[in-house]
Amino acid sequence: MDLSNLEVRGIADPWKEGIARGWDVVDGATLEESRMVEADVVIIGSGAGGGVSAEILSKAGLKVVIIEAARLKSSDAFDMDEGAAYRDLYQEGAARANKDGTITILQGRAVGGTTVVNWTSSFRTPGQTLDFWASEFGVEGMDRASMDPYFQTMEERLKVSKWAMPPNANNDVIKRGCDALGWSWAVIPRNVDGCWNLGYCGTGCPTNAKQSMLVTTLPAAMENGASLFHSCEADVVLTDKGRAKAVVCHTLDERKQRRPVRVTVQAKTIIAAAGGINTPALFKRSALPDPNERVGKRTFLHPTTLVVGDMDDNVAPYYGAPQSLYSDEFVWRDGVDGNIGYKIEVMPLHPGLFAGLLGGFGQGAREQIEQLPQYAGAIGLMRDGFHEDSQGGEVHLTDDGRPLLDYTLNRHVLEGARDVHLSLTEMLFAAGATRVRPGHMDSPFHSSWSQARDAIKGYNYAPGFVGVGSAHVMGGCAMGHGDRCVVDSDGQHKHVENLYVFDGSVFPTSLGVNPQLTIYGMTARNAGKLAQKLTAEKQPESANL
Repeated sequence: MDLSNLEVRGIADPWKEGIARGWDVVDGATLEESRMVEADVVIIGSGAGGGVSAEILSKAGLKVVIIEAARLKSSDAFDMDEGAAYRDLYQEGAARANKDGTITILQGRAVGGTTVVNWTSSFRTPGQTLDFWASEFGVEGMDRASMDPYFQTMEERLKVSKWAMPPNANNDVIKRGCDALGWSWAVIPRNVDGCWNLGYCGTGCPTNAKQSMLVTTLPAAMENGASLFHSCEADVVLTDKGRAKAVVCHTLDERKQRRPVRVTVQAKTIIAAAGGINTPALFKRSALPDPNERVGKRTFLHPTTLVVGDMDDNVAPYYGAPQSLYSDEFVWRDGVDGNIGYKIEVMPLHPGLFAGLLGGFGQGAREQIEQLPQYAGAIGLMRDGFHEDSQGGEVHLTDDGRPLLDYTLNRHVLEGARDVHLSLTEMLFAAGATRVRPGHMDSPFHSSWSQARDAIKGYNYAPGFVGVGSAHVMGGCAMGHGDRCVVDSDGQHKHVENLYVFDGSVFPTSLGVNPQLTIYGMTARNAGKLAQKLTAEKQPESANL
């Protein structure tokens, strides 16, 4: 079927229809002169935190302005083209990396943020993580029992349920391998409705089945009277006598280059929802009070490494729901603060992404890509931030004010990567792989588990030798009580009034699970409390009219 436009697919585009009805959508690339705007609330970023807070606050009758650096691309622009998607829908054209280039960072840059390009896995925050935050960082009101109602609300809002269809062959290796080894596994809940099972979630859903912010909370906010400024990048937050008062933005042209035209939004309340890396960078550019020098520190990634198995039959790892099974066999194996734990999932192996991750050159690289239909790709997501030797990274600013994450792969994380390679290699052989290659520079394909095990134990696990990436950025503006925290448990900045953070940068550690549902639930909690506060403050104003 030709998927070149939504009319052929029989699917409505909420943005085209909404704009035709009068939604207030402003393309910064087309503005000819600078503009001043007033609002009750300005939200910087339109991803998981920005989208949820925009819906909740606009529904409460507040005038909401959403600022988004990316260009608006609605569903009929998504055609499963890897090159176009990486260029248009990811930070730095999918080339974002840590300072020394040893970790690739896949982070969304879209109206709807990373929710537009993630693989839909939706997990509630583990109780172990929430308990650790409470005991170590003084986070209040976010134990699992207190958070479950918010998770349930967002699961219902975004149609989250366990994937009911059989797993594709790539995911099925988890079931087969874990069953053979006696390890636990389970089905992943996904935020989809009417999924076509295409498998290209990472390039934007072409059928509107993925319940991202692009097709759920943001259209709802626009219907409630919100305004969206896209191609508009927040530069600094302005303050006056300790209170946030405005956001100054550069407009961007269609090539993402800054234009001299600016947009300034004056608002009684400012919400930063630009995500891990970008929110700390915004605060640093703004020179906001940071007496304990905590902004940007303890930024975490779930460092992730890949193992590829040649299944000697047709796996087609690029088709079907990208993630539908998982195993938590090793997440808490050594306790909360012991050796690094890791969650087992698979990843879709699309040609462009696979070639970039597995590396190689010449004839060897060609042979790898020719075998792609037979490969299964298993990954281990390492949970960082719980051990004293796992302090994460720090967001710095380059000379031109752009963010750069300095995150060193230390011995604690690297030995975790070795453990991941051992576990996933054993699992793939148990699932029937004839050859397995861990993501290590020195490793060829191994033809037996014993051969691979001995080799992995002898490899040099050092930065640059191990293939590491991440699609999850967390921390940098930790919430809680005490000198290590930037915001309180409600997201309020500790040193600037009327400034809130509603995104994953508030996590004091990583999670141990894919982060989108945690951000949805915590934002639902905190945005709901903020809506009550702001509407109560407006009532006396209305009474005096």
